[in-house]
Amino acid sequence: MKMRKGFTLIELSIVLIIIGLIVGSVIKGKDLINSSNQKKIYNTWVKEWQVAANTYQDRTGSVLGDGTANGGNTDPEDGYFDGIDLSVGTDVQDKLKQVGLDVPLGNVPSKNGGAYSVKGKHITTEATIHLVALAATGNNKNYLQINNLPTDVAIAFDTITDGKLDSASGSFLGWDGSNLLDEWPDAETTPTVTVLLEM
Repeated sequence: MKMRKGFTLIELSIVLIIIGLIVGSVIKGKDLINSSNQKKIYNTWVKEWQVAANTYQDRTGSVLGDGTANGGNTDPEDGYFDGIDLSVGTDVQDKLKQVGLDVPLGNVPSKNGGAYSVKGKHITTEATIHLVALAATGNNKNYLQINNLPTDVAIAFDTITDGKLDSASGSFLGWDGSNLLDEWPDAETTPTVTVLLEM
C-alpha cells in the first residue's frame, strides 16, 4: 500500500494561522508607526506654534501677529491675530527670534516653519498654519488654522488634543471656512480638511 505524502488539514490550518498572525502584526506595526508619526507632527509643529504664540504673549504682553509691531499686517493692535499665513513671509518668525524664541520647524524648508508635508492614510499634503481670529464658537477668538490637513490625521489630532473625537467641540475643531463641521467626514471621500486649534 502506498502512502500519500503531503500536508494534513491540521498542518495546513496551522500554517494559515501563522501566516495570519504575521500579516496582522505587520498591519498593526504600520498603524503604530503612523500613530507615532502623527504624534511627532502634532508635538513638534502644531503644539510648538501654540506654545510659541503663548510664550511671545507672556514675554511681550502683546499678541503675536497682532499689529505690525508684532508681525501682523494691520494697526492698531486689538488683541486678535491679523490673519497671517505663516508659510508666507517671515515677519512673525522674526518677532519670535527678537524675543529669544525658536521658530517651530516645519519640514518644507522654503516655508519658514509654516508648512509641513503630512502623510495621511489616503493622501500626502502640504499643510499650512495661519494665525486667525474667528467667531467660530460664538465669540471672537484666536486660532491656529491648519489648511489642507489629511482628514485621518485631523481626526487623530482631535483625539490627541481633546481626548475624544468631536469636530464641533473642545479646542480642536473642524472648519469648513464659515461653520464648524458637525462631524468629521469620511477620509476616503474627503481626503483633506481645515481645522482650528483654539489658543
